[in-house]
Formats: sequence, C-alpha cells, structure tokens
Amino acid sequence: MSKYNTELPSAVLGENGLAIEPGWLTVYSIEPVQREYQQASLEYLPVGVGLPAFSFVDKPTLPKSSFALVRSADGTRWESLPDFRGKEVYSIITGKLQTVTTIGELPQSVTLLAPQTPYDKWDGSKWVTDTDAQHQAEVGAAQQELSERQQAAATAIAPLEKALKLGMATEEEKSALTDWETYSVLLNRVDITKAPDIEWPQSPN
Repeated sequence: MSKYNTELPSAVLGENGLAIEPGWLTVYSIEPVQREYQQASLEYLPVGVGLPAFSFVDKPTLPKSSFALVRSADGTRWESLPDFRGKEVYSIITGKLQTVTTIGELPQSVTLLAPQTPYDKWDGSKWVTDTDAQHQAEVGAAQQELSERQQAAATAIAPLEKALKLGMATEEEKSALTDWETYSVLLNRVDITKAPDIEWPQSPN
C-alpha cells in the first residue's frame, strides 16, 4: 500500500446532518425563492458542521431544455418542472399580454394563444371574436368621423354663405360653396351602420 494519497478526504455526515468526519463534499445549491438549482461546489466540512444553507448532497439529473431543475418543496428530492419563463401569455379574462416569470405549469387563467382582435373572447379552448361588439365599436368610430366631417363642412360653408348673402361672393367662392354644400348633403346620406365598409365622399379640400 502506498504511503501517499491523491484523493481529497470526504466528509461523513451523521443522522443529524452534521459532519462526524471532516472532509470535502460536492454540494448542489439552489436559490431560495423558486428553489431552482444554481451550481455545484466543493465544501470543506469540519466535524460538527452541516451543509451550507440551501445546499444538498444528492446529485441531480439534468432536465430537458424546456424544463427547470428545482428542489421539491419538502427538500427531499430534485424535480423537473415546465419552464415557460420569458414566454408571452395572454389573460383569458382581459386578453392582456403578460410575461411569465415563475417556474411551473401555466395558470389556468392564461394562454399562449394570442387574441387577434380587441373583441376576442376566450371560449375555453380558443379565442372567438365577438362580432357584435366589434361592429358596435366600428359604428361608433364611424359616427365620430362623420361628426368631424360635418363640423368641418359647416365651418367651411358659414363664411361662404355670408359672402353670398351680402352679394360679395366671388365666382370662386360661389363654386366653393356649391362644392361644400354638395359634400355636406352627401355626408348626410352616409349609412354608418355599414361600418367599416364605408366609402366616404371626397372633401372639397
């Protein structure tokens, strides 16, 4: 037997988790919040000293790339849990975009599927567009645009009418008045219930 030894002395832990023989151990540490595996390191344990906090001696098996390696809540074993961190998900209640920050299965309140319109509702397995709500919003937007166009026409017509009434209108102003009044009449004939498929009359300006 050689009088030399090239091996590091290994610590031996007692039932209470404290070293009963001094030496080195490879320990595997986790972070305390989500209990995710962090790194392996060599630790020297004198007699009567236990493992560093959040460290374990059983070597974990590395998971697949789409999973996270964590310690079980009771600290007795390693677990592989789904890892969606960084993924974009959508609330099935509001459709609001969120980014996953925690390890584990996705909550039932979110989905990886993106809604296609602001009027989509979750039916339990997919987004379905509420066409009635969408059309009401489109009609509302058309009504707003119609009001703005009518106001612009009224603003343009008023000074032209005054010039004509006073006998001061030029031929160019008379022509402009006719154009604006024609435009105003056409606006009054616009059917906003056909929104968004509305062909707006051309403004004189």
